[in-house]
Amino acid sequence: MSKNMSKNKKTSVISVQDISVTIASSDMNDYICITDMAKAKDGDARAADIIKNWIRNRSTLEFLGTWEKMYNSNFKVVEFDHFKMQAGLPTFVLSAKQWIEKTNAIGLYVQAGRYGGTYAHKDIAFEFGSAISPVFKLYLLKEYQRLKDLEYDQQKLEWDAKRFLSKTNYLIHTDAVKKYILPQSDYVKQTEWLAYADEADLLNVALFGCTAKQWRQANEELAKKNNIRDFASINELTVLSNLETHNAELIKEGKSKEERFKILLEIAGYQISILDEADKMKVLNKQNGN
Repeated sequence: MSKNMSKNKKTSVISVQDISVTIASSDMNDYICITDMAKAKDGDARAADIIKNWIRNRSTLEFLGTWEKMYNSNFKVVEFDHFKMQAGLPTFVLSAKQWIEKTNAIGLYVQAGRYGGTYAHKDIAFEFGSAISPVFKLYLLKEYQRLKDLEYDQQKLEWDAKRFLSKTNYLIHTDAVKKYILPQSDYVKQTEWLAYADEADLLNVALFGCTAKQWRQANEELAKKNNIRDFASINELTVLSNLETHNAELIKEGKSKEERFKILLEIAGYQISILDEADKMKVLNKQNGN
């Protein structure tokens, strides 16, 4: 087996002009079963002979040798030159297995058992396709690209799902931290802290129910690179912006911290409830097809 292929390779089967063609993938490398492809030329019976005749051709050997020189640092160039000198002679015969063993090639490999046959790197397999049937090669390229597009869509879907789950779990976690892990000091009822609070914490307590320091103490790891507002929802950030404007006006009016906190607390509760209810209605409308 090619050194480019791991034992944990993924196998896919595509249908090309009613012929099943196996593709083995591993580490971003795709190898296509040219034994399957050979059936497009002469059925099952002569697949091995078709591959042998193709490999012994001088132009094929030059293509294989050039590919190996480009991608295989362990390719035995001397052995390759020996084969190239014999190419074209009536007595010259070369199998895929002999080519691999003598030159240490990685562009081809032979597999026994299930999905058995001779496999070629996609670059080489497409070249083989040109030799046996240009029409078959075009359909092979089309089905191969369809497979790659399908795999990409599946990977993107899995990535989006993981991102969504990760975000959901994180929100659940931060909500639990807010409700259960934060110290149970009731800042709404115990207003002694107001004398020492800055304006930012006035808004934090009105909206989040805790000061920035309290949040940092309860979330030591998160607080190394983030602050409480980094985990606010869109609705909370919207309300926070409104609270900043309201607070500025209340300061101009000369209201005390205690007075301003009470007003801001009421505004925050009212606006959050309105926005959250609007979100619920959007979800219901989507579910009802509106």
